[in-house]
Amino acid sequence: MANNATTILVIDDEAQIRKFLRISLSAHGYRVLEAGNGGEGLAQAALERPDLVVLDLGLPDMDGQQVLGELREWSQVPVLVLSVRASEGEKVKALDGGANDYVTKPFGIQEFLARVRALLRQGNGSEPQEASAQSGPLQVDFAYRRVTLEGAEVALTRKEYAVLAMLARHLGRVVTQQQLLRDIWGPTHVEDSHYLRVVVGHLRQKLGDDPAAPRFIVTEAGVGYRLLEVQ
Repeated sequence: MANNATTILVIDDEAQIRKFLRISLSAHGYRVLEAGNGGEGLAQAALERPDLVVLDLGLPDMDGQQVLGELREWSQVPVLVLSVRASEGEKVKALDGGANDYVTKPFGIQEFLARVRALLRQGNGSEPQEASAQSGPLQVDFAYRRVTLEGAEVALTRKEYAVLAMLARHLGRVVTQQQLLRDIWGPTHVEDSHYLRVVVGHLRQKLGDDPAAPRFIVTEAGVGYRLLEVQ
């Protein structure tokens, strides 16, 4: 029987599936959390820090692939995708997007439980990831994709948030221009440094950050950028 502290979060909009998994997993000693949509699932993942996430792809508010992508921005928790989508393309997309395993519905509960045990064994050595990062009065909440400055929310575009979040995940360390461009704009844009300069400029304006005397974002000339680690 599994350790009672082992927590599994099931994100699935089908109440019957959630009930079936809750009964099956609880019978083997797991603590089970449930979410009926992607937003609720991400919130539960941030608050409860489960040991494993079981994720359906067909959710009512957002696609499960999107949930996976947002979760992977701040957490390396093992994810087992459980979906009726059986195409190779969907499986490859999920696995490339950070899923650890993929099971198609309908499924056999014994095989499912075996895969759960395997993922939990793999996950035991992983380090917990922070759900937020802070640089003085600036806070980046990865789970909710929310940025606040002195308690007030800062409205950012997707690219602005992506750049700031990547710097925040490497707080105090230099992130190279090439790394930022490759991960955010794609591998074909690693030389397009002007894209990055524009976004960083907009970020500084919104954060009230003077590049000559930065409070938050420091330019490492010819290398990249660093978000200051400020208490």
